[in-house]
Amino acid sequence: MLNGLIIRSTGSWYEVLLDSGEIIACRIIGKFKLDGKKLTNPVAVGDNVLVRMEEGQETGMIKEIKDRKNYVIRQSPRKKHFLHILAANIDQAILIVTIRRPMLKQGFIDRFLLMTEPYDIPVHIFFNKSDLYTEDDLALYHELRDIYEKIGHSTHLVSAMDQEGIANMRVVIEGKTTLFSGQSGVGKSSLINCLLPDQELKTKVLSEYTGKGQHTTTFAEMFLMKNNTHIIDSPGIKTLAFNHLEEKDVAHNFKEFFKASVDCKYDNCMHKEEPKCAVKEQLEAGEISILRYQNYLQLLEEVTDQNYWERNKDY
Repeated sequence: MLNGLIIRSTGSWYEVLLDSGEIIACRIIGKFKLDGKKLTNPVAVGDNVLVRMEEGQETGMIKEIKDRKNYVIRQSPRKKHFLHILAANIDQAILIVTIRRPMLKQGFIDRFLLMTEPYDIPVHIFFNKSDLYTEDDLALYHELRDIYEKIGHSTHLVSAMDQEGIANMRVVIEGKTTLFSGQSGVGKSSLINCLLPDQELKTKVLSEYTGKGQHTTTFAEMFLMKNNTHIIDSPGIKTLAFNHLEEKDVAHNFKEFFKASVDCKYDNCMHKEEPKCAVKEQLEAGEISILRYQNYLQLLEEVTDQNYWERNKDY
């Protein structure tokens, strides 16, 4: 049996970097589940695995997935009742957003954080295409920076076009395994091209008609840099849904809500209409962001509705 690291997923095949430095194509044997849940990709980029070479072949079979220190998981965009692992065993994530082209959907930031908070994965938020920002855009950036840095997420301005902030991004990723993620069209591949000019990742322009991005990365892939620095590039995300969460998971993973909830009157407070809710008290005092709270209520409603229909689908 050989030790290996998954560096690229292509659907049914995986590229595995062996300890010897050789890269081989591997398939998986059997079905793997995560806490009893169905997965569209049982093995993810970043996974450490045990591989057995196929007899007389240059390919291998993945026999075992070693214990993960963490993973980032979402509802599968194609199969509603399945889950999809974006990456495993990461040190941090960089979320790429932009205020212009396409216009910012601030709620997406909180949806992304709902994937990383369960494992306390640090997230750096980079606002790309800063060369396009107006004074109003910059004012919005500073407002959002105050919101997210207050709860522990560093925010940065960056531009793949004029290289602003690229040196800072290099410092952030140095010596770490970093998942790069973002919605389609935010310029994720262009930024990685700045960091890895020899890779020449494919990029696409925004649709002039819709203003929306087109997917340029089909499968997740890890790029190995110097000084033990690794980048995991993931496909652009259009939407994020969470069929595997309960209402309490949403409440627990809005970190400032969870911290304040120790002072709520009820242990199971969902911070909606309950009396003597510490979260709502902090909201009224301006200590909790109204934007975060509105996104929280929307996510809570979505999870409540989907769990209701799931529990009553056979009736």
